[in-house]
Amino acid sequence: MDKYYTITELTREFGVSTRTLRFYEDEGLIHPERRGRTRLFRAADRHLIKEILRGRRIGFTISEIREIIQVYKDPPGEMGQLQLLMRKVGEKRDELRQKRRDIDETLAELDNVEEACLTRLAEIGVGT
Repeated sequence: MDKYYTITELTREFGVSTRTLRFYEDEGLIHPERRGRTRLFRAADRHLIKEILRGRRIGFTISEIREIIQVYKDPPGEMGQLQLLMRKVGEKRDELRQKRRDIDETLAELDNVEEACLTRLAEIGVGT
């Protein structure tokens, strides 16, 4: 017999709102069974939620997550999914490295502005 999870169980387990799970359902990422107004999630849905949240934590968009999930369902299946995931991880890593460089440059510029302000304050005889 299949194990089902309620929306309440999953929101507690993953620390997300019911709205989040309904959003993933609306986006076609998960497909809980319906019994009246009750949503019942299978183990496969639970696994997908776990992977969706992992993808969101590392910065993937819903569109990217949908693409990764879809590649698994279609040929070439898991191999294609893993190759796509590796490519996406590389792209995300490159984006983050660029952001780090941008932040470092901005911090250096802020240091320069602060130093110029301190120098000018000293020139005009104002103590800090």
